[in-house]
Amino acid sequence: MTDTPAETDVAIIGAGPAGLFAAFQCAMLRLKCVLIDVLPEVGGQCAALYPEKPIYDIPACPAVEGAQLIARLEEQIAPFNIPRLLKHRAESLEGHRGNFTLGTNQGTMLKAKAIIIAAGAGAFGPNRPPLEGLEAFEDTGAVQYYVRRKADFAGRRIVIAGGGDSALDWALSLKDNAEKLYLVHRRDRFRGAPESLRQLDEAVAAGQIEKVVPYQLHALRGQNGALEGVEVADLDGATRMLEADVLLPFFGLATDLGPVARWGMDTMRATIPVTPSSCETSLPGVFAVGDVATYPGKLKLILQGFSEAAMAAHAIYPIVNPDQALHFEYSTSKGVPA
Repeated sequence: MTDTPAETDVAIIGAGPAGLFAAFQCAMLRLKCVLIDVLPEVGGQCAALYPEKPIYDIPACPAVEGAQLIARLEEQIAPFNIPRLLKHRAESLEGHRGNFTLGTNQGTMLKAKAIIIAAGAGAFGPNRPPLEGLEAFEDTGAVQYYVRRKADFAGRRIVIAGGGDSALDWALSLKDNAEKLYLVHRRDRFRGAPESLRQLDEAVAAGQIEKVVPYQLHALRGQNGALEGVEVADLDGATRMLEADVLLPFFGLATDLGPVARWGMDTMRATIPVTPSSCETSLPGVFAVGDVATYPGKLKLILQGFSEAAMAAHAIYPIVNPDQALHFEYSTSKGVPA
C-alpha cells in the first residue's frame, strides 16, 4: 500500500462496500483517491457486524458472506494500490468544489478536489440494554453485539434478545452450534421475512430454539464478568432465570452522522439528500453514496450503493479534469488501466 499523499483528486469517507466500489470506479477513470475510515479495517458494517452472515442481493452471487464480499472488493481494487487512512474520523472540511481541505481526528490534513461520503449508517454503535453491571460482562465477551465467528459459540448456552431481522437470523444461524438457545422478545411476534418466520416455527417445534415471550431483559447474573444466567421479566414483573454463557442483544444500531453533519450540507434524519443523477449533495463538490444517501425512490441495497458510486465518480471527473471530455468506454473494452 502506498503512503498517504497530502493531495488527491477524491477523498472517500467510508471503506464499506460502497466506498470500496467508489474507489474502484474512480481508479477506472484515472482519478486519484484516498479511502478514509474510523474503523481499523476496511469493510464497514459488513466486516464489523456480520462477516459470516450471508447476503443474497449481490448480482451473480446467490449468497455471499459479508467478509467474502469485502475480500472480493479488495481484490478488485488491489491493482490500483489505493492509499487509505484507517482509524481516522473525518472531522473538518474547508474550501470549495475543486479545492477542499479535509481534516481528521488524527491531525491529518488532506487536500482533495471532491469528496465522496460513503459512511453507511454514519458513526454506528449498538443500542445497549440498560442492565446493571453490563460493562463487566461486555469486557469478558459474555455480552456481545456482533457475531464475527459462529464457531466461537459452539456448545454454549446462548440468549438472543430482540424481535427484528438480526435477532431472528442469528437465532436460526446459531441454533445448530449452541448447547441451548433462547430467543427473548417482549411479544410473540417477530419482524422478519416469511421464510425466516417459517424456519423459526420449525426450529421451535424441533426444540432447537426456545422462545421466551413476552419477556424483556431484567438482570445479568454472574461474577467477575463470567455470565451464569440472564434474568428476564414479563409484562407483570414476574421473573425467570435463563442459564446462559453469553447474551447477544440485537436492539438495532444507534447511528449518527457525526462531524459530517456540521459541514453545511442538507441532512435528514442521519441521512444526506442528494441529486439522484449525480449523487451530489447540497454542498457543491461533496457527494454521498450508499445507505447514507437519500432521494425519492431510494432502496437501501448494497447494489444500489454500487450504482451510486459509479454515478458519483463520473460526475466528479469534470471537476478534476475541467478541460477534458470524458469519452466513456465499457470496462470490457478498455480493461483495468495500467
